[in-house]
Amino acid sequence: MSFENAVKDVKSKVKYDGSHPKLAARLEKEILDTNPGVKWDDVAGLSEAKRILQETVVLPLFMPEYFQGIRRPSRGVLMFGPPGTGKTLLAKAVATECGMTFMNISCSSLCGNWYGESERLTRCLFELARAHAPTMIFIDEIDSLCSVRGSATKHETSRRLKSELLVQIDGLNNSNSTSGKMVTLLAATNFPGNLDEALRRRLEKRIYIPLPDFETRKELIQINLKLIELAPEVDIEQVAQKTEGYSGDDLTNICRDASLNGMRQKIAGKTIDESKNILKSEILKIPVTMEDFLEAVDKIKPTVSSGDIQRHQKWYSEFGSS
Repeated sequence: MSFENAVKDVKSKVKYDGSHPKLAARLEKEILDTNPGVKWDDVAGLSEAKRILQETVVLPLFMPEYFQGIRRPSRGVLMFGPPGTGKTLLAKAVATECGMTFMNISCSSLCGNWYGESERLTRCLFELARAHAPTMIFIDEIDSLCSVRGSATKHETSRRLKSELLVQIDGLNNSNSTSGKMVTLLAATNFPGNLDEALRRRLEKRIYIPLPDFETRKELIQINLKLIELAPEVDIEQVAQKTEGYSGDDLTNICRDASLNGMRQKIAGKTIDESKNILKSEILKIPVTMEDFLEAVDKIKPTVSSGDIQRHQKWYSEFGSS
């Protein structure tokens, strides 16, 4: 039996048998994804981040006998960087390539309405992850759950939730994991400086996800346009040169806007009824031109400031991993 089939077999047999079945059912409905469907090739660039994730997540799952004792996998991994650089996409790609159940957590997923419910939800989350192992727990914007101690906005509920989360992370002893039973915590933040120091220590690998460089921008543009017809004069390299300082999300917005420009011109000046009568085949055949790209670049500005980049680079120099 192959490793992937063995993992599927484990998932089909193991059921949640913890003490909070109703909370588990709620979490399963909100956050569970058994197949995110994102491949490594869907993530442009980020070769260093991919290397670190392969070492800390992928290889320990496939070679558990090697990653024992001092070689034990990290309990948690933090990805930080400007918004829109592909942190969530990268987490989904790792889960897909490993055949892991993907649990996508936000702050609202763990916030209960009643006293003590947030802690029970957090405890239930990790129980559920073990039941569906191998599992990746991905917590986006983790700074909203575990901010620096002494914050003016801190209240008793958030303190208790943070304490429970830290206890559960301590319980991720992957050095004793066998094949198919590994649970990994991946977290992401755009504000690493706001993280509590106790959480930072537990997230043993801290990976900087920077803005895309020139080669990565070219790859991102090509990925976004793989199903779109381009005019012969379109120069992807020129578009990549003109978009320095743009995030991956910014580039996606440029490609989307450029690909819609031909349709806009086709229906310009027409009523809604006249627009409906245009043959779909006519619109689908309109290629995206270089002029469409230049117009999109002129309209859409980068969303990440130089101050943001300096802030992340400074934190990386102090606490980052390589």
